[in-house]
Amino acid sequence: MTYVLFIVAIALVFDFINGMHDSANSIATVVSTRVLSPFQAVFWAAFFNFVAAFSFGTAVAKTMGKGLIDVSVVNSDVVLGGLLGAILWNILTWYFGIPSSSSHALIGGYTGAAVARVGIRAIVPGAAWVKTLAFIVLSPLIGMAIAWLLMIVVSWTFHRAAYGSVDRWFRRAQLASAAAFSWSHGTNDAQKTMGIIGGLLVANQAVFADSSHPLHWMYLPDLKEIPLWIILAAHAAIALGTLTGGWRIVRTMGTRITKLKPFSGFCAETGAATAVLAASHWGIPVSTTHTITGAIVGVGAAQRFSAVRWGVAGRIVYAWMLPIPMAAVIGALSYGVLSIFAR
Repeated sequence: MTYVLFIVAIALVFDFINGMHDSANSIATVVSTRVLSPFQAVFWAAFFNFVAAFSFGTAVAKTMGKGLIDVSVVNSDVVLGGLLGAILWNILTWYFGIPSSSSHALIGGYTGAAVARVGIRAIVPGAAWVKTLAFIVLSPLIGMAIAWLLMIVVSWTFHRAAYGSVDRWFRRAQLASAAAFSWSHGTNDAQKTMGIIGGLLVANQAVFADSSHPLHWMYLPDLKEIPLWIILAAHAAIALGTLTGGWRIVRTMGTRITKLKPFSGFCAETGAATAVLAASHWGIPVSTTHTITGAIVGVGAAQRFSAVRWGVAGRIVYAWMLPIPMAAVIGALSYGVLSIFAR
């Protein structure tokens, strides 16, 4: 029982690190356009990360819990090994200021640990994997396309208006778009940790099955419904992580890809939020990092092709390919070490 409680705590630590790592994605645009100070922005993002707990259901959590990995082969060491793979990769990329995907790190770590235990049969073949892998490419492209289109529409709509009035209007509008993106971030990313905790409790359901047990409220026979306490804990952890900020990554996301103004920041955040919320509705675990990066590239390209620093964007795209395989390797190694000690 103590081991299970420890792993639940580690899962929430991952969620905290996820918030810390990805907070830059939520606040970079609104900080770089000086609509909010960094201090104000992290509180704004954290609040909407948490209130996302009360919207969009738990479809992503169910995909993470049982759609990718066969829950029957999962045990405590698999879950902890997967979490360690994701956490170590996140810390490494955070330290070097690389806007890597926490979502794909968790998927990779969990998959690597499960495969290390029983082999390739741990992977559930089917639509969940197809959608998840496809959206590694599609989510940034969708964010890019929506942001590009919004930039075109906004530019034509306001091309005769005085720049000062446009700037003032979009400074207010960007508060809403930043809130929407933080909301979408909380909706999709917190659910991934919910799915991992849910899978852990299903695998250890016998521990809490006795109705007289003081922790019987942790009993979870299946993943048809995610308990409210898991939902609130995951969203609280990611919101607290967001409060710490991700200052190393803010500079990359907010200034090095392209120069942003309030109206372009609004278009980028709105485009990314639309793509992530749609994926959450369909139960697809996507990378908010990838999506906001694609949206920022889209608004830059809408201004002029040379407005995008394609070298920086290219290095970020290269980094997108690493999280799943690298975290899978670390997750598999972590499981191997844990299984030795478990014996």
